[in-house]
Amino acid sequence: MIGRNRFGIRAKIFAGYLVIILCLIVSIVVVNNQIASMQKERNFIINHDIEIHSLTNEIEKQVLDMENGQRGFIITGDESYLKPFNLAVNSLENDYKKLYGLIADNPAQQNRLEEINKSIHNWLQKTGNPSIQLKKENKDGEVLSLIKKDVGSQSVEQIRSQFDTFRTTEKGLTKERADRLDEQNKFLKTGLFSLLVIVVAVSSLIASFVSGSIINTIKAVVSSITAMSSNGDVTQRIHVKTKDEIKDLAEATNELLDKVEQREWLQSSTNQVVERYQGTSTIKVLGEKFVTGVAHLTQASMGALYIREGSGEQSRYVKKGSFSEPIGEPGREAFKQGEGLIGQCVSEKRILVVDRLPADYQVIGTGLGEVRPKSLLIAPVLNEQEVIAVLELASLDTFTEQHIELIENATKTIGLTIDSVIGRMEIVRLLKESQAMTEELQAQSEELQTQSEELQMQSEELRMINEQLEQRSIEAEGKSAELQNAKVQLEEKAKQLTLSSRYKSEFLANMSHELRTPLNSILILSEMLAENSSNSLSSEDEEFARVIHTSGQDLLNLINDILDLSKVEAGKLEMYFSEMNMSELPGQFERNFGPIADQKNLEFEIIKEKDVPDIFYTDEKRFQQIIKNLLSNAFKFTEEGKISLHIEKEPVFDLQNGADHLLKITVKDTGIGISKNKHDLIFEAFQQGDGATVRKYGGTGLGLSISLEFVKLLGGRLELESEEGKGSTFTLYIPSLPNGLAPVQELDEAVSEVAAAISPEVQEENKVLEELNKNDRPAAEQAPADISSFKGKTVLIVDDDHRNIFALKTALENEKIKVITASNGTECLELLEREQNIDMILMDIMMPVMDGYETMRRIRENEENSGVPIIALTAKAMKNDREKCLEAGASDYISKPLKIEQLFSVMRVWITNK
Repeated sequence: MIGRNRFGIRAKIFAGYLVIILCLIVSIVVVNNQIASMQKERNFIINHDIEIHSLTNEIEKQVLDMENGQRGFIITGDESYLKPFNLAVNSLENDYKKLYGLIADNPAQQNRLEEINKSIHNWLQKTGNPSIQLKKENKDGEVLSLIKKDVGSQSVEQIRSQFDTFRTTEKGLTKERADRLDEQNKFLKTGLFSLLVIVVAVSSLIASFVSGSIINTIKAVVSSITAMSSNGDVTQRIHVKTKDEIKDLAEATNELLDKVEQREWLQSSTNQVVERYQGTSTIKVLGEKFVTGVAHLTQASMGALYIREGSGEQSRYVKKGSFSEPIGEPGREAFKQGEGLIGQCVSEKRILVVDRLPADYQVIGTGLGEVRPKSLLIAPVLNEQEVIAVLELASLDTFTEQHIELIENATKTIGLTIDSVIGRMEIVRLLKESQAMTEELQAQSEELQTQSEELQMQSEELRMINEQLEQRSIEAEGKSAELQNAKVQLEEKAKQLTLSSRYKSEFLANMSHELRTPLNSILILSEMLAENSSNSLSSEDEEFARVIHTSGQDLLNLINDILDLSKVEAGKLEMYFSEMNMSELPGQFERNFGPIADQKNLEFEIIKEKDVPDIFYTDEKRFQQIIKNLLSNAFKFTEEGKISLHIEKEPVFDLQNGADHLLKITVKDTGIGISKNKHDLIFEAFQQGDGATVRKYGGTGLGLSISLEFVKLLGGRLELESEEGKGSTFTLYIPSLPNGLAPVQELDEAVSEVAAAISPEVQEENKVLEELNKNDRPAAEQAPADISSFKGKTVLIVDDDHRNIFALKTALENEKIKVITASNGTECLELLEREQNIDMILMDIMMPVMDGYETMRRIRENEENSGVPIIALTAKAMKNDREKCLEAGASDYISKPLKIEQLFSVMRVWITNK
């Protein structure tokens, strides 16, 4: 739009400003030249005239200085008066030459200056120098005679007169130059005002020209727009001859008018299409009118409208209207989504335009012949984002953007109309059906009237019931508030119980340590006394020792039972599920309880069915403890008759918790029996049948309580059948769980530590051997049976309890072992520095000064002692203590109270390996 010769508004304004600036520049140059000339003249006056006056005065002063100096010397004879005289004489010639040069442009003044110079030299020759010379020669008479002649005074007066004439002439010249400078100043002012008037006039002319060219063009554009807006004729266009932004505005306005004209055509065409099918009540008529209207407006030569029938995957689009159908071949009558180009339009939900149609495409028939279309347009008709119809048009010309916009607008309105027409047709159909149903409803209304009366009566009854319910609801709310208060109290009690449980656990842990430490010495010494290896005790003393040992063992079992019960009550007992060999179980129980049966003259029968699998998955230790408790109770409360243990596989059970089969174990006796009202009581802690039973049979009443909890933790159940005087039958159901049970709760730290020390003493040695096998060491049971390997060996016992040291020292010395003792870790390290032949160290863990953990670490840090076996001994066997001891440097670990055989078994393994 911007031509090469374009002279825009900006260029016009810029040109005007440029001319004005040029005028200003010319004015400034002229004024500057004039000011420079005036400045030069002014500087000349300042520098030239003033210098002349100054030098004139200076020369005159020098003449006076010479006269005064000459007179002073003549009168006084003091040569100091000659100094100004000599200075004036010396400076006179220089000042004269300088002044003479300054008035070089004025020969008349130069002549006057020469006259003055002659007069000065004349005075010097005739008066000044001669009088001074005579004075120096002391010729005062001649000097006086010279003064009386007064020749010097006349010469001086003549010089002064000549200077006055010279100065007067210079002042006149200075005044002339000042007057000339004033004339130039007046001329400059006049020139400035003249230039200002000229610049203002030129600026006004340029502004008038530029603004006139802009305003006149804008007025022409505004008048054209006003004319178009007044009569509403948007076909009129604006014509501008100037090549500037106004022309751009006119062309942009013309483009806007083109778009407005197109939009008006689009709106009016859309209205024409809508008006054609307004009031249509059938789909067929609606389709015909719509296709015909759109085809006329888009100059299409052929068209069709397909409307959806059905829904979902069964829906298809059927032709409901057409324009200029072809002769002979009517085209496709229906299609489904995705079939062909028209089906793809349904899938993509957008208008498709094809301008290059193949040569064999459907032709447009006329009376004179057939014509092939050039362009094809397929448009979806959407309603609520669903394609409910498709419009297809074919034209001999290419569809323009304006045609496509018209079709977009038309399809937006036809969609709602199609939906409403289909809705109206459906309403008409439903209306007919409703009329048929109305008659049936009238017949049923009488029946409903009767039922309504009945319902009204029932409603009254319900109202009364509702009132009662509301009253009960109020009462329930009150009870709910009471329950909430009770809940708060229970939560407070629960907190107190939790705290109490923690205190109890800590107490039991400390009690275990304090009881096991002296019990260790009692069991070791009583066992040694009962053996009587030195034959120094009588049979009665041996019996006393056995009673002490048995009582100590009973006390240990009681401690274990109490700790077991505490752990069970807290619900934090760990179960370790692994496989166990069921084929060995009868033999174990026969060895454990056969002697007791023989002693009490009871029949003891163990039956294991053949279908019982050899491998069973459970916690073997707890499993055997349950059966042992049941058998112990049976033997305790049975005086005569029979006790049986029956192991069989339960054929029917509920597979849960990953169990692969279920065992049924029955322990039956012919003892005193239990009354039915006390079946639940015997499973409570510290409870037996009655006081007489306790006095007669003894016991703590913990076995069944612990057994029941163990059964629950193993996923089984325990049942009791008994009558007083007829014996008892305990039936145990235990599942085989290869994957174990998920833990219910995390173990409390204190209870867990105490529980780590709980294990039946009958299995303690097996536990040690298993740990030895884990570390790939020979099992203790494979060690030699004799104890000759101990002879001559040196063992260091580190313990702060002298009772334990005495018991262990006595037992080891009986086996010909050299024993060295230390009461804490520091003494142990000092002994190791002195003694180099120590074969084994028995290390207590809890000691003052330095505990066992730190002592073992210090020992292992010394390379000389890194191979010495260290067996850790402690009375407070906490959870993970074994791992902590091994990490600190222990070779093995045994919890107190010790068994001598167990200790010797472990010592044999390590001494043999060493």
